[in-house]
Amino acid sequence: MTLQGFRLELAPTPEQAGRLSAHEGLHRVVFNHCLARVKAVMDQRAAERSYGIVDADLTPVQSWSGPGLEKYWRETAATYPWFAGERMSSRVPKEACRSLAAALSNWSTSKAGARRGRKVGFPGFRRRKDGGRFRMDSDRIHPTGARAMHIPAVGVVRTREDATWLTGRLAEGRARILGGAASRVAGRWWVSFQVEVDRTDINAHHRAPTDGPVVGIDLGIKTYATIASSDGTVVEVANPRHLARAQRKLARLNKALARTQRGSANRAKAVRKVAQVHLDVAHARADFGHKFTTELARTKSVIVVEDLHVAGMVKNRRLARAISDAGWATVLHQLAYKAAWYGSRLVVADRWFPSSRLCSACGVINTELTLADRVWTCPCGIVHDRDVTAARNLLGLVA
Repeated sequence: MTLQGFRLELAPTPEQAGRLSAHEGLHRVVFNHCLARVKAVMDQRAAERSYGIVDADLTPVQSWSGPGLEKYWRETAATYPWFAGERMSSRVPKEACRSLAAALSNWSTSKAGARRGRKVGFPGFRRRKDGGRFRMDSDRIHPTGARAMHIPAVGVVRTREDATWLTGRLAEGRARILGGAASRVAGRWWVSFQVEVDRTDINAHHRAPTDGPVVGIDLGIKTYATIASSDGTVVEVANPRHLARAQRKLARLNKALARTQRGSANRAKAVRKVAQVHLDVAHARADFGHKFTTELARTKSVIVVEDLHVAGMVKNRRLARAISDAGWATVLHQLAYKAAWYGSRLVVADRWFPSSRLCSACGVINTELTLADRVWTCPCGIVHDRDVTAARNLLGLVA
């Protein structure tokens, strides 16, 4: 069984959209209500310590665990009479408390230096304008047909996409829903699942050939990917530049947005138009990335890539937008799990491997190479294209 995400767009009626929005608001209210309690207790205890009060006499701590926060919500839920009056789902507050507990835990372990990756800040209050989501555990959100989704306290909502792939496996016992969430982006609603699924038949049908080519892949901006194969061919994949191509349209829409009055209906329409363009860009980028990585994982026996420090690279203010637009981190993540699905092997070169600087003929490393140098000449006389050289050097690690 494999953990996999599955997402479908919903087509709710106006009444159902209202109920979805209400539950989204409930998640935000519970999260902020419990977070305010945690902050108040922390501030109070800090103030009491500054007065010289000993720890034993301080205000009792508020539990950061999911059950502890949920208990506090149940004790104070009467503050929001509409929660019971509008027959809201009780599962949403439970998951909101779990979400806050996870955020607090991540902040605490990050502050203590026990969490890998970038530092995690203290949780902030959720805002309506940032969009929202709500989650329910187990299979409380589940498909009732190929194009119908049951959401507690909302009803059966029609979907815009066919869910036969999921419903068939659920009926056969080859899949199990672990949790579901509904989210709103650019005024449109999606439902997503975390599914435990048996992919044996799919993976076997698309199994990568054991005698397939070995490839080295250099990811870049000018050329999205340069692929050097063990059969001697070099393929260059053009950078689609999804966000860059949408910049003129975004500039026009953002200018129109700036001219609207805050709080007006026209401003809300302008916000939705800007959000829709960003959503289209995100969908185009995701589609391109999935097609690119699936083709590689299904047709190559070994794939060699570099361990890119994308989080550090985007600190370059001149290249941050282009690097983010390329989505390298997502592509590398997809290659990792798809290679495991389809039986190809992914080799990740060391982050400090000088792929672009290394002469494949004599082994000399060009320490003077800069980012602006697209072509360089080795003292041995060979002229190198930096992207092609990088791809061939990566290929040479396993070829």
